[in-house]
Amino acid sequence: MATKKIEHVGIMVADLERSIAFYENIVGLTLKDTLTHTNGVIRLAFLGFGQSAETELELISGYNDKLPQEGKVHHIAFTVDDIEEEFTRIRTNTNLKMIDSEITTLPNGSRYFFFYGPDGEWIEFFETTR
Repeated sequence: MATKKIEHVGIMVADLERSIAFYENIVGLTLKDTLTHTNGVIRLAFLGFGQSAETELELISGYNDKLPQEGKVHHIAFTVDDIEEEFTRIRTNTNLKMIDSEITTLPNGSRYFFFYGPDGEWIEFFETTR
């Protein structure tokens, strides 16, 4: 099979600039590029960590303004180095709403928690043992 990797994950958003700021300031991604689709309506933003061959996050604005509460993607997970430090940082940010009230530990020792993004999408911070 010729499939090599996940290229990007697309999330439909209501306000592109608000979502870019969220993913830069809260998650730590860097804006790589923005463009307007050939149809002249849809706007796209691509974010990542600046690594070669990485999977990027694509934000899509103008495709559907009737987003369901949980967004068009159930969740996107980001690997973090210190789950407790991130849990404290996110929990104490008054502009963010938590989904989980505590960190969950899986049977393999990996740990995670969820919080909401600006359009109701679920963001997972994940500390892996893999």
